[in-house]
Amino acid sequence: MSVLGPVFWLIISLGILVTIHEFGHFWVARRCGVKVLRFSIGFGKPLWLRRGRDGTEYAIAAIPLGGYVRMLDEREAAVDAAELNQAFNRKPLGQRAAIVAAGPLANLGLCVALLWLMFMVGRPDYAPEIGRVQGIAAESGLQRGDVIQSIKGEATPTWSEAGLALLTAALDRAPTAIEVRDAQGYTRQRTLHLERLPAQVKEREAITATGIVPAHHLLAPIVGQVSADAPAAGKLKSGDRILAINGRDISDFTELPPHINKAGEAGQSLTLRIARGEHTQVVDIRPAKLHHPERGDYWGIGISLPDAMPLPAKNAVLRHGPLAAIPAALGETWRLTRQSFAMMARMVQGRASLENISGPITIARVADRSADMGLAWFLSFLALISLSLAIINLLPIPVLDGGHLLYYLIELVKGSPPSERFLVIGQFIGLAVLACLMGLAFYNDIHGLLR
Repeated sequence: MSVLGPVFWLIISLGILVTIHEFGHFWVARRCGVKVLRFSIGFGKPLWLRRGRDGTEYAIAAIPLGGYVRMLDEREAAVDAAELNQAFNRKPLGQRAAIVAAGPLANLGLCVALLWLMFMVGRPDYAPEIGRVQGIAAESGLQRGDVIQSIKGEATPTWSEAGLALLTAALDRAPTAIEVRDAQGYTRQRTLHLERLPAQVKEREAITATGIVPAHHLLAPIVGQVSADAPAAGKLKSGDRILAINGRDISDFTELPPHINKAGEAGQSLTLRIARGEHTQVVDIRPAKLHHPERGDYWGIGISLPDAMPLPAKNAVLRHGPLAAIPAALGETWRLTRQSFAMMARMVQGRASLENISGPITIARVADRSADMGLAWFLSFLALISLSLAIINLLPIPVLDGGHLLYYLIELVKGSPPSERFLVIGQFIGLAVLACLMGLAFYNDIHGLLR
């Protein structure tokens, strides 16, 4: 597997997100009259450095995993008396808080802008159509051909929204309201009884455990290989598409075994209507007892799937016009924000796996995959990462922007800044928390690669 693509798109993605984040700090600091000493994208030794007419050093550093804005501050170095009014620490509490909050807010604004552009471009996707139901989904009244309109009141225009909503509902294991449009075009209300999900079902198996198989996950009934001396030999060929069995249309390879077993047990033949090239024809095949080294004896006709199944074409597009895209982008940002906080709550409560915490390796892989899927998907990915960066930075953890805002809240309530000892202890706690989170993220990244 090539690493150049993921590394390239990781650098591009982080470069955009970090630049916007640090520019938020920089722009508000300048508006508040604070002197900015350096604006750096990346950490470590500068690869490129230029001093602007405003006296600020602009740098691109060697480690592209962040950035910083260094401001004039008496707590870091001595400041000339003539420049004291430009020092960050001399500014009113409100201005200091605004400068710190500006970075995450810039990422939040970027998220909205990227989603607006994504809606304008149009994101190709799959329709939220159900291809097969079993287990809980079948017991809840869902049927093949139903198109999911909403889950728990949230619209699901494509399978991406429906899949994520199903996943979070499965994690909560509660009865879930689903609105569908059935094959006849009627709107139906269903309740998916996810409280029946077994406790041992893991997060990665959650959607499968609901019993819903999306239409685009169905395996086209295309013949791959035909075993010699098997019942299908001489009657079916590689590339044949099975259209119907005993007069019943089929669209999924997994529909074959029940018919084959039933015919085999009854000692009867199957009538298959197949498409071969531009022509259709009908063949009769009588199942026989076959043997598999692992499965043992079974009824079969001696065919298998192709080694490589073609991906089905996307059949839905998430798109809005320029004006309609504005409320859509704001609504999507709010939806993603709520889901992000809800997922963090689930992880704290133990209802969601800590494997959801990812690091740069996973981000690089997803960035590369999103770029391959097209501009709209890459914009959607960037928007989600930008929102995640905003949320993480606003967490009340010392050394993050949210930690500084917590200090300012204490200062506002207390009437004076926290003591130096309190700040030092907070820094150590913050660094320890960050080290644990980074360690977990890297562990999950490496575990994901091995898996």
